[in-house]
Amino acid sequence: MKLSRRTLLGAGLAAPVAGSLVSCGDAPGQTGRILRSAARLPKAYTTPLPLPPVKRPASGLISIEQRSASVEILPGLRTEMMTYDGVFPGPTLETRRGETVTVRHTNSLTLPTATHLHGGHTPAESDGWPTDLLVPPGFEARHAGHGAGHTGGHGGGHGGDHETMDDPKAQVRTGKRDYRYPLDQPATTLWYHDHRMDFTAPQVWRGLAGFHIVRDDEEDALSLPRGEREIPLMIADRAFDEDGALRYPALDPELLGQPGVEDRYMAGVLGDVILVNGAPWPEAEIEAAQYRLRLLNASNARRYTLRLRTDSGTPVRFTQIGSDGGLLAAPVEHDEITMASGERFDVVVDFRSLPPGTTVEMRNGLGTGRTAQVMRFRITRRATDDVRLPERLADVPEPEKPDGAVVRRWHFRKASVHGRRGWGINGKPFDPAVPQAQVPLGSTEIWEFFTDAHHPVHVHLSPFQVLRRGNHGPGPMDLGWKDTVDVRPYEAVRVRVRFEKYAGRFLIHCHNLEHEDMAMMAGFETV
Repeated sequence: MKLSRRTLLGAGLAAPVAGSLVSCGDAPGQTGRILRSAARLPKAYTTPLPLPPVKRPASGLISIEQRSASVEILPGLRTEMMTYDGVFPGPTLETRRGETVTVRHTNSLTLPTATHLHGGHTPAESDGWPTDLLVPPGFEARHAGHGAGHTGGHGGGHGGDHETMDDPKAQVRTGKRDYRYPLDQPATTLWYHDHRMDFTAPQVWRGLAGFHIVRDDEEDALSLPRGEREIPLMIADRAFDEDGALRYPALDPELLGQPGVEDRYMAGVLGDVILVNGAPWPEAEIEAAQYRLRLLNASNARRYTLRLRTDSGTPVRFTQIGSDGGLLAAPVEHDEITMASGERFDVVVDFRSLPPGTTVEMRNGLGTGRTAQVMRFRITRRATDDVRLPERLADVPEPEKPDGAVVRRWHFRKASVHGRRGWGINGKPFDPAVPQAQVPLGSTEIWEFFTDAHHPVHVHLSPFQVLRRGNHGPGPMDLGWKDTVDVRPYEAVRVRVRFEKYAGRFLIHCHNLEHEDMAMMAGFETV
């Protein structure tokens, strides 16, 4: 029997969101609930910080295989994961501005995927629209008649022709898919991750995420830490079973049927193990020098307030040089960095004054117990360092409201989802076939985001500048070009965004991935 999308949505979102949406009792400052591990967890700072392998294009092409792999995350235990190229995080892709690259993904998994280059200024056909799936060979034949379908669209794809029934424009490929990225954008820290409709959260949780770094001549000309003194740090939380397997409260652990999570986790899933580059509470050995840290919050729902302290309690400051969309106009110092899911912060930390043997702990002010620990740096030796951060970094215009700009309002809140209680935008669940807005290419608009809980709002295609937060100007974490903004409970954030170059279907959604999977997403079309 084929089930309609309306029926499936009702089943998937039948339960109310449990607990306080603003801050569940066991996780202050978070929208979500902690999932506890059953595994024996390692002592903090006993695991070396790993660095993902780097891949660069050859003749304009990078090839990646999506495949299952058994990896060691907790010492002495194996964890089966969905991976890019068999590693977690996936390989770091390095490309250059204006040099078009094709990333060819081969799906050797058992499930459909859709890959999104988060922060990429990308044509619609390569943006990772959640029903533009890449399915493994034989998937449809293996699951015909078993309610698995071939998309996983708001109900896991029940019904063999579910994808065409829900989204007539869906472009489904089998085996391989080429994503074309023109990369006509400034040097910055991007990341790529799975974006399959209704199942983004569990598939990212299981390992489908990696860095993509864009470089350019303007940044190369600046005096900044380089080589081994430039470190990407993907921060993510997870939970583990006693045997090392990942825990996740999916209603269907096979990710083929009913989407969503158990009732009490509908506000978001927070793991109790903090991973950095896939290692639990690692330690990095460094020299007494300046280091560039590319910070990425790749957690499903957890927010972080990162602080640095030496073993004697002395605070160490961050100097922010970049945000989601590239370099800031000038360096800005912070005592702490607050990051919501999907956000990136490019910072320089000066360790030059610290003697060898000193340790510097990165802690999370929004964590409790072991989730208050993130990682540690250990100074191994003194070193020469000729980096002198410039007073000016890039040409970033001051955000100004254009006269006569269209103002669009996007309300992120609890919504009735076909008679059930769930998440929505402007009171509506995501419908891949019906955009909520049409935006003329070349136009500059003002978008306002309103929320009922912590919702990190992510806009595809074009970066934006934050104009106002509540009744004030941009906050300290809102500097520069952004593609994701942390909108706090019952807050309004106003941004300025210009839509350029690429016509087609794009998305605005909450980057709390449990919220995204449970319909808090809207399509818009550039025309």
